[in-house]
Amino acid sequence: MSDARAPMGVVLAGGLGRRMGGGKAIVLVRGRALLNHPLAALLAVLPDVAVVAKRDVELPGLDPRVAVWMEPPVPRHPLAGIVQALRLAGGRPVFVAAGDLALLDRATVRRILAVDRGDADAVVPRVAGRLQPLCALYAPGALGRLAGFDPTVRLTDAVQGLRVRELAETDATPYFNVNTPDDLLQATAMLDRRDGFPA
Repeated sequence: MSDARAPMGVVLAGGLGRRMGGGKAIVLVRGRALLNHPLAALLAVLPDVAVVAKRDVELPGLDPRVAVWMEPPVPRHPLAGIVQALRLAGGRPVFVAAGDLALLDRATVRRILAVDRGDADAVVPRVAGRLQPLCALYAPGALGRLAGFDPTVRLTDAVQGLRVRELAETDATPYFNVNTPDDLLQATAMLDRRDGFPA
């Protein structure tokens, strides 16, 4: 049985992937569905992992250990998935990862989890001056501050309203998100370099 206080991992899959031409979660990156790349990183570190998705999002085949949680149909906003994850996590901290983080690795997950959160609502990496709220750890207390969010507000602005413990990161690679076909090609090349595949 999992520790009721231990973080659980959640991959967000609420977007339609319009810039990708649709079906972003199932696009193949090096023979594996895009969504399954961040899932693999979380499964390597955390015993309990879920996907939060809207009902109209096509999901790939998932590891049987992964739960699937539905988020409300509106609004289409990353915070909808984060709020739903916090609601369904049973009072546990939630490590959130966007479903398009093809290069997220277990070492990055562990670094974020290792930060002493103290009384902060979230541990959020900062890379090249930018917060990365879609690869971050949220405390249960963040729910009260994020529920009822304004869907017209950008995610990074909404997160500024939380008590955030930042983690300074120097390598942007794990935070590279895949939104377009060109991003897909770039992510594949980056994975090849990371894993020592010949160019």
